[in-house]
Parts: sequence; C-alpha cells; structure tokens
Amino acid sequence: MKLPAWFSMALHGGGAGRTQPGAEIRLQVLNTTRHTQLASSMEVADHGAKRTKGLLGRKGLGPGEGLWILPCEAVHTIGMQFPIDLVFLDRRHRIRKVRSNVPPWRMSACLSAHSVIELAAGVIRETCTEAGDFLEFFPAAPPVAGHDCISPD
Repeated sequence: MKLPAWFSMALHGGGAGRTQPGAEIRLQVLNTTRHTQLASSMEVADHGAKRTKGLLGRKGLGPGEGLWILPCEAVHTIGMQFPIDLVFLDRRHRIRKVRSNVPPWRMSACLSAHSVIELAAGVIRETCTEAGDFLEFFPAAPPVAGHDCISPD
C-alpha cells in the first residue's frame, strides 16, 4: 500500500505541505483493528542519520511518543538506556510481528517487514496490539504555542 499523498508530499518536500530540511514530521498512529492509539506524536526516520541513530542517546520516550523507521526489517537496542516495544509492519501497514519490553543490548528482526515502529515499553500490552492488526497514520495535531493544555473556558 502506498503512503497517503499528504504524507509522501511532506516527506519529500512537495506541494503546500513542503517541509524545510530537517523539519520534524509527527504522526498519530491508530490500530484500526483494536480501535486504539499507539502514538500521538511519532517521529519518522526515513533517511540517513536519523535511521542510523534511532533512539540512541535518549533517556526514554514520553507518553504518546515513538519512532517509525522505514524501510527497516531489523533493529537493535545496543547502547540504549531503556526497554522498548517493537511493531514490525509490512507495506500495507499490517503488523507482521510484535516484541514487548525489549531490553537494552538485544536484536530483533522480521524478514517480512518493511518498517518498524519503536514505542515506549508497555504500549503493545496496553493497546492489546497483535500480529495481523492494521495501522493507520495521520498528521499529529501541532502543539499550541505557549500552552501546555487547552482550557475549557
């Protein structure tokens, strides 16, 4: 399955959604099979240094955060400081394999995968995500400048 037009344009700098070099693309990730949200602010690592570095050097992932590495069929947690959940996807965004609470200094692969999502440990369990489920990606809502939360007033 092809990526949505808005996503491809944002990634490759085309159209009205043109991004500046180094601009962050953030996505929401929904498990449409289970009707749950895996991430509300997921980064995309689709080239060079960002794919190579991944989550290395970070102390952890905040609520709703994650990293989508594409293309990718194997990852390692060598040198990481925290455990993560892994979701291996095919080109149609169908989950091929999940790994929960993968500690530092491990490797994991799925040769039928096209990409991998790295999430905070516990997200797979909390959302009941399983192999065979389908995911959808949407633009993340941009943060409101100067506001930590939205008041109902």
